Amino acid sequence: MKANDAILATEKHKPLCSELIERFNAEYIAGGSVQNALRVAQWILEKPKLSTFFGCVGVDKYSKILEKKAQSDGVNVQYQYCETEPTGTCAVLITGKNRSLCANLAAANCFTIDHLQKTENRRFIESAQYYYISGFFLTVSPPSAQEIAKYALAHNRPFIMNLSAPFISQFYKEPLMEAMPYIDVLLGNETEAETFAREQNFGTDDLKEIALRICKLPKQNENRPRACVITQGHDPVILAYRGKVTEFPVSVIPEEKVVDTNGAGDAFAGGFLAQMVLGQSYEICVKCGIWTASQIVQRSGCTFDGKANFKP
Repeated sequence: MKANDAILATEKHKPLCSELIERFNAEYIAGGSVQNALRVAQWILEKPKLSTFFGCVGVDKYSKILEKKAQSDGVNVQYQYCETEPTGTCAVLITGKNRSLCANLAAANCFTIDHLQKTENRRFIESAQYYYISGFFLTVSPPSAQEIAKYALAHNRPFIMNLSAPFISQFYKEPLMEAMPYIDVLLGNETEAETFAREQNFGTDDLKEIALRICKLPKQNENRPRACVITQGHDPVILAYRGKVTEFPVSVIPEEKVVDTNGAGDAFAGGFLAQMVLGQSYEICVKCGIWTASQIVQRSGCTFDGKANFKP
């Protein structure tokens, strides 16, 4: 495995979680990219159950741990349960300041659109004002992503998506580009954006130009211009919106205070989403994302403690 990478587990990787639990003092976090982001958003918003999460889990001890941890952080989880696969796990290996993710999706791969069509779940979808999906979800149920994207468009509500990992742009190009016309805000890091640009034959590796080009891709709701946000680790965050690029400096955390970069991207998304929910400008959304990411890298995993004291 490479440092600072995110991969799907092959057969040789599948014993990894059991090995970590047996050999090390492993910590459990209610992970998954979107679940992490919603947990961070709830931390900022300070009011339980403002967010609802849909995903698929197994009927096992891990799903019970997952539900308990997510709910304790304020997320209203509405899982689909799979009888045939175990709950998905993601092993996070930390070497020095680097982190590498290895996800065994298992039951997470089994999410189906009929879960969204249940009466009790339609209520959550209909009452939501914002919709957020990770690129990772395109490996699971593109029809579900389309269902939510089209609902957001029909009701003129923002549809936000994350590129999530370079392999999404490479190997799930078709569902990604099917979702693109509905995307009002696209988030991603520099590697993901560069890979996307290469796969779409943009002919440039200039991140500012890439962000602008992404904004100009065909869009269904022309009354809501697309925003594109690209993070670059400790380098400035790029925001492209309405034909203009703005850069936001990132707070430099002293190296001795950086514990673990795992979850920094999810934390950025969580901070960004929280300010969107509060009706703030994209500039404030980005600044909050930078702040939340800077807090998370000073802790192990995507965790937080105490009161969020972000000041716009």
